[in-house]
Amino acid sequence: MIGIFNDNFPPILDGVALTAKNYADWLFRKHQDVCVVTPYAPGMVRNTPYPIYDYASIPIPMRPPYRYGLPQIDLSFRRKYGSLRLDLIHAHCPFTTGMLALKTGREQNIPVVATFHSKYRQDFERAVPSKRLVDYAVKRIIQFYEQADEVWIPQASVEPTLREYGFKGHVEVVENGNDFVTPDQLVTKIRYAMRKELGLHSDQTMFLYVGQHIWEKNIRLTLDALQLIKHMPFRLYMIGTGYAESQIRQFIRKNGMEQKMIMLGMVNDREILRRYYAAADIFLFPSEYDTFGLVVREAAAMHTPAILLKGANTACGITDGSNGFLTENDAHFYSQLIRRLMENPLLVRDAGQKASQTLVRSWESVVSEVIERYKDLMKSYKTTTGFRP
Repeated sequence: MIGIFNDNFPPILDGVALTAKNYADWLFRKHQDVCVVTPYAPGMVRNTPYPIYDYASIPIPMRPPYRYGLPQIDLSFRRKYGSLRLDLIHAHCPFTTGMLALKTGREQNIPVVATFHSKYRQDFERAVPSKRLVDYAVKRIIQFYEQADEVWIPQASVEPTLREYGFKGHVEVVENGNDFVTPDQLVTKIRYAMRKELGLHSDQTMFLYVGQHIWEKNIRLTLDALQLIKHMPFRLYMIGTGYAESQIRQFIRKNGMEQKMIMLGMVNDREILRRYYAAADIFLFPSEYDTFGLVVREAAAMHTPAILLKGANTACGITDGSNGFLTENDAHFYSQLIRRLMENPLLVRDAGQKASQTLVRSWESVVSEVIERYKDLMKSYKTTTGFRP
């Protein structure tokens, strides 16, 4: 059995949680025995076709809906988990569940794969005032990855971050997939239906942001840029939650942009989210925080190109003006690019088409590759029993 370990799992929806879920879903669809180990979250659905071993947790202050897991105090979990026998573990986080993954891997003498997903230093720097403590926390994270049998990254541009943190071992690039792969004709049909539902006129440009509402995502740059051109016909829809939500609402009210910027909160229904992606003209994602930007690929699957920052990890694979657009980390340059694209809808449409052709890979394809990688790794541990070819 394969164990997918992560500190977040739906109903918590972020790129890493969705990645872990798609790993589990597609491993099961490809007839592999799989389970998920994760902290409990309110609203967690347990009717998955594979078992979920969830354990006690508490909310993390200032970072709702994220939770801190406490497996050591959950006696019921420990009884059930104690009888679980695994062939391989794939950890998608370096914290509580990741440490549990390492401990289990060593106890059961099975390989542990660890994927590096996030720029953890930025999270620590926001929450911890001491540089010494931040350096210590980053060092502990690197110690986690040093103990894994294989370290994976979602794209090559992530490697410099891992090296900067101090990791010196070998890394493997294993891409993330996309569950919004949709035929072109259906994308067009969904787009027109959703724009009609939203009451968007043909001359209105729809912008979209999907992700955590935290300043690390560089949301303020988008707000400032759009404020500079607020006289133009557009709407921005923002999907997600985070600690900066109230400050974003305050910015919108202060600048009289309540009709221009609509905050929708969490959209847990993936089909509804797909419709928003399809309806949008441009996806605005100037983050330097993300290592991959799964949402950029989700938008691309629905023929919506993104504006990204030059040099950002999320811009990997983007050719400016072809399958997306790149800008400087400056509100003036950003707003000027937005203005130019609003005045050239055919350019935007062509970029969306090319984005769907160049940036999108299905989860089915990714997990087929992953299974072969798992098999090769398990052979070195001589633990292939129970793994179905």
